[in-house]
Amino acid sequence: MSDSPLVIVLVATLVGMAIVAGVFALRARRAAAAAAAAAAEAARLTERFRGVVDADAERVRVLAELDADRSRVRAELDRLQHDAAADRASVAAEAERLLEEAATLEAQVTALRAEFTRLDEESNLQSFGFYKPRYEFANAAAYEARLERIRERQKQMLKAKTAAVGDVAWTVNGSKTEGRKQINQTLKLMLRAFNGECDAAVAKVRYNNVRVMEARTRTARETVNALADVQQCRITREYLDLKLEELFLAHEYQEKVYEEKEEQRRIREQMREEEQAQRELERARLDAEKEEQRYEAALARARADVEKAVGAKQEKLQQQIADLEQRLAEAQARKARAIAQAQLTRSGHVYVISNVGSFGEQVFKIGMTRRLDPMERIKELGDASVPFEFDVHAIIYSEDAPGLENLLHRRLHWRRVNRVNERKELFRVAIDEIATVVREMDATIEIVRDTEAAEYRKTLALLADEVARGGAPDETGGTPTIRYDRRGDARPVRGANLAAARTGAGRDPVAEARQS
Repeated sequence: MSDSPLVIVLVATLVGMAIVAGVFALRARRAAAAAAAAAAEAARLTERFRGVVDADAERVRVLAELDADRSRVRAELDRLQHDAAADRASVAAEAERLLEEAATLEAQVTALRAEFTRLDEESNLQSFGFYKPRYEFANAAAYEARLERIRERQKQMLKAKTAAVGDVAWTVNGSKTEGRKQINQTLKLMLRAFNGECDAAVAKVRYNNVRVMEARTRTARETVNALADVQQCRITREYLDLKLEELFLAHEYQEKVYEEKEEQRRIREQMREEEQAQRELERARLDAEKEEQRYEAALARARADVEKAVGAKQEKLQQQIADLEQRLAEAQARKARAIAQAQLTRSGHVYVISNVGSFGEQVFKIGMTRRLDPMERIKELGDASVPFEFDVHAIIYSEDAPGLENLLHRRLHWRRVNRVNERKELFRVAIDEIATVVREMDATIEIVRDTEAAEYRKTLALLADEVARGGAPDETGGTPTIRYDRRGDARPVRGANLAAARTGAGRDPVAEARQS
C-alpha cells in the first residue's frame, strides 16, 4: 500500500513524460515542417533574388556597369560633338553658298525684271504706234530687195563656214579628221537650232512685239553657244547681226505692205467716188441738154405762133415766150455748171456728221464727197455700216474739197479716234471746236449743234417701255424673257443668247433706257 503513491507518481511521471515527449515530438515535427518551409521559402527567395544576395558583388557589378555606361556615353558625346562640329562647318559652308547663290539669283532677278520692264514698255509703246523704223524705204519692193540681199549674205556666210566657228582643233581617238568631223556636226546642229528660232521670230513678229522677238533672237544665240561651250564652238556676232537686220526688215516690210494696201483701198474708194460723181455730172448734163432742147423747141413753136396771132392772143404768146426764154437760160446755166463741175476734178462737198447710237457723244465724222447731192453719200454710210442713221451738222461746198477736208483733218489731228489708220475719219471733239475751225475758213457756214439721233432715241424709248412692262421679248417675239433684279442685272428665263448679246461688249440700249 505504501508503494501505491509512488507508483502513481511514477505512472504519472511517465505519462507526463510521454505527454511531454509527444508534445516535444509534435513540436519537433512542426519545427521540422516550419524549417522545411523556411528552407523552401529561403530557396525560393534566394533563387528570386539571386542577383542581389551578395551586396558586394552587386555593388561591384553595378559600379562596373556604371563605368561602362559612362564610357559609352562619353564616347557617344564625343562623337556627337565631333558630328555637330562637322555639321556646323557644313551648315556654315552651305549657308555661305546659299547666300552667294541668293545674291546671284537676286541680281539675275533684278536684271530680268529690268529687262522685262524695258520690253514691256517697248511693247506698250509699239502697240500705240511709237515704233521707230530703222529703215525708211519708199515702198515694199525696196524692203523686199533689201531682205533678199540680207538673206543672200547669210547664205554666203553659211557656205564660207563663218556663221558658226570652232576655236579648238579636237582629236577623237587620236584622229584630227574625226575631231574635225565632230566639230562640223556640232556647228550644223547649232546653226539648225539657231536658224529655227530666228525663223520663228520672223514669222511671229508684229508691231507690238519687235523688241521681244529681238530679245528672243539674242537669247537663242546665247543659249546655243552655252550648250556648245565645252567644244568651244559659237555662232558669230556677224551672223547674229544679219539675223536681227532680217527681223527688223521683215517687220517694217509687213508694215509697209499694210500701208500700201490701205493706200490702194483709199485710192479705189476715191476712184469709185469720182466715178459715181462723174456719172451724176454726166447725167445732169444730159438732163440739162434734154431740157434745153425741149425749151428751144417750145420757144420756136411759140415764136412761130406769135407771128400769126393778133390782139390778146399775141400778148399771151409773147408772155409765154419770155417765160420759155427764162427757163431756157436756166437750163443752159445748169448745163454749163454741170460741164464746169465735171471739168473741176477737185470740187465737191465736205460734210460733218455724227452717230450717237453707234459712236457715242461728241464723236464726229468729217469726210468729203464729189457727188452733186452729198446726202446720197451720207445715206450710203448709214445704210449698212452702222445701226442708226447719221445726223448732219454741216455740208460745205468747195472748189477744192480734198484740200478743205485735209485742212480740217490736220487742224483736228490730235482729236482723232484712230491715230493709226487716218482713213477712219472719226474725231472726238466738241461741236463748238469744229464750228470755230470751219468759220475760220468760211464765216457764212452754219453749224447745226443739236444732235437729233431720232432712231437711237426712239429705240431707247421702246426698250424703256418694254422694261417697264416687265421684260423684253425673245427672238420669237413671244412672252418677255428677261427679268431684272434690284441691282439691274438681267436674269434670263429663256432666250439666253439674247441676254448674252445685251450683256456683251458695246452699247447696251436696254441698260441705257433703264438708267434714264
